[in-house]
Amino acid sequence: MTGLQSLGLKDHYRSADDDLVGEFYRPCLTVAQSYDRAVGYFTSGSLSLALQGINSFVRHAGHMRLIASPYLNEADVEQLTLGYDYRTVLNGAVLRTLDEAEQDAATRARLGVLGNLVADGVLDVKLAIVRRGDRVGLYHEKIGIFQDADGDQVAFNGSANETARALIDNFESVELFRSWLPEDRKRVARIASQFTELWEGRTANLEVLDFPDIARDRLVALAKESAATGEGDDSALRSLIKVGEVGVRPFVLPKMPADLELRGYQKDAIKAWFQAQGRGTFQMATGTGKTITALTAMTKLAEVIDKQGQPLVAVVVAPQLHLVDQWLREARAFGVRAIPCYGSSGDWTGPAAAALQGLGARGNGFTLLATTNASLALPPMQDLLSRIPGTLLLIGDEAHNLGARHMLQALPERAAYRLALSATPDRWFDEEGTEKLLEYFGDILINLDLGAAIKLGALCEYDYHPVLVQLDEEEGDYYSYLSEQIGRLLSGGEQAERIAGEDTSELSDLLRRRAALLGHCRAKLPALTRELAARRTESWQLVYCAEGRHPKSEPQSPRQIDTVMRLLGRDLQVPCHPYTSQESRPERTSILTRFGNQQLRALVSMRCLDEGVDVPQARTAYMLASSTNPRQFVQRRGRVLRRSHDKDFASIIDFVVVPGPGGNPKHDRGLLAREVARFAEFALHARNAGTALEILRPLRSAYGLMDI
Repeated sequence: MTGLQSLGLKDHYRSADDDLVGEFYRPCLTVAQSYDRAVGYFTSGSLSLALQGINSFVRHAGHMRLIASPYLNEADVEQLTLGYDYRTVLNGAVLRTLDEAEQDAATRARLGVLGNLVADGVLDVKLAIVRRGDRVGLYHEKIGIFQDADGDQVAFNGSANETARALIDNFESVELFRSWLPEDRKRVARIASQFTELWEGRTANLEVLDFPDIARDRLVALAKESAATGEGDDSALRSLIKVGEVGVRPFVLPKMPADLELRGYQKDAIKAWFQAQGRGTFQMATGTGKTITALTAMTKLAEVIDKQGQPLVAVVVAPQLHLVDQWLREARAFGVRAIPCYGSSGDWTGPAAAALQGLGARGNGFTLLATTNASLALPPMQDLLSRIPGTLLLIGDEAHNLGARHMLQALPERAAYRLALSATPDRWFDEEGTEKLLEYFGDILINLDLGAAIKLGALCEYDYHPVLVQLDEEEGDYYSYLSEQIGRLLSGGEQAERIAGEDTSELSDLLRRRAALLGHCRAKLPALTRELAARRTESWQLVYCAEGRHPKSEPQSPRQIDTVMRLLGRDLQVPCHPYTSQESRPERTSILTRFGNQQLRALVSMRCLDEGVDVPQARTAYMLASSTNPRQFVQRRGRVLRRSHDKDFASIIDFVVVPGPGGNPKHDRGLLAREVARFAEFALHARNAGTALEILRPLRSAYGLMDI
């Protein structure tokens, strides 16, 4: 007797008396040819517990199908009930689980095993979630079926999830039914039929979705990296510097990607940088390839320094985590595995210090460190910078952020080579900070503004559609009140605006409330509804919301972004998702992927899409926030002007606040002047500039603002 019948299985297993893994789970995997499993939660832990069984399962061409419920936190459930795209929420939950699981080497190795099973077609995974109208629940059913080469089956149900904790640490039990026993056959057939219905999506009130491609790709990539780096082999592990999710091999010089073709202005910028002795600033419009230009300059410098027989350390500093991660991805195209230096210093100081020590011992080679502005200013990174051997290159991305006083103090003076990148290096109402920033990095070597970038074909053309919205009577009165108070405290609007960004005084609070009033003007949402409804079937739309709530609303009232999400998701049935600081890094990756392949047709953001996020497919942007900061609205415009396949032009819908009836003429003129500054900038380079300018001409003329 062979197969499942040979195992002498009992009709139940219970933690008090039995070893669920050793006596039931692993032996069944050793002889089975197929394994179907539906569980509450799934991790790689249970597979790692049964590696011997899994290996046998693979050797005799076993195949496993798994249906699992991702772990949803309170924010996930709230998003689902608000009408957010449920596929994106589930994908984000899976990616978050993987991200958390990859934090230690042992788990990464297990994930590599899991990735091999997926890549080899041994394991197929689907996700399940309960949906009853607007109500969302977790799938908690736990059933499984083993089948061997003889066609015998063991079906089981019980309390154990497919996790290490459930199978070992928790008190669990399972009931077994064996197809070769007459009294069990009907139960086995019923459970097998139920699983088939689940897998094929024929179970009422249950959504069963394919495993996210981005999560599958991550598992497969981990499997390949494990094979390439020898993870799991102690000698190989000792020869690698362990950083994050991969083994990093330092010292290898970067190389130009074979398929990279630089534009003329990129070549000119790099040439000018070398002529300036490796110091300078690239002022390049959003979307014109600042990162690729900087990586190419870094690669050329590495070749020069290597010929001189010296090591080169490049440090990239960016203001936000997702920008650092983007640099990590872009650097891989140049054959470089950068060491991420952010988060808990205990996770990266050791590997980074070891890389620098090794570089110093060799006396040549290359290493790239990538960090955030916040981490750069902290003692661990400052100590690391003081120990860098050889030559140092510092690259500042979105470098205008480094002009703040505390950041200027953190910039290493010993950096022989320096490169600043920004579409708008001038700091808003901070001439001193701008001057010191250029003094550190070097003069502007290329100034590729938006108009020039469009003419060169680096960015696409766009149409500008200003939508005029009026303050209502209450808002008009409140605007006048705030303006009177501001005037009482300080005369001179520019000085007031400068102070608003630097302190928490009464004046600063008044200025913030006035800005919030314009951003949350009540007439904007009805106008947005009309504009969105007219484009409800279109993909690749961005909505920029004002932060917080209307200053005259109740504290418990919904934020503008929540109202817009309900409008899109519930009322207009547009697949959409927020892109904010609340989403984790893996969730953001999933969101952008689904946006790119049109599974999401709209992204709703406040500030997180402002700097560095690459969404080249975006074609339409709705500007609800009424920013007077040129950097912010220039960056937001740049998000939709990036080149993409089959993208001929973009559209910008800008909600321009104008005075309502019965306002104060003096204050009305100030209001309009602030809005016209953005309006004029947007209209200037639009292909429909004449038509756009005509819309506001009567008001500009009436208030004497034609010179803006």
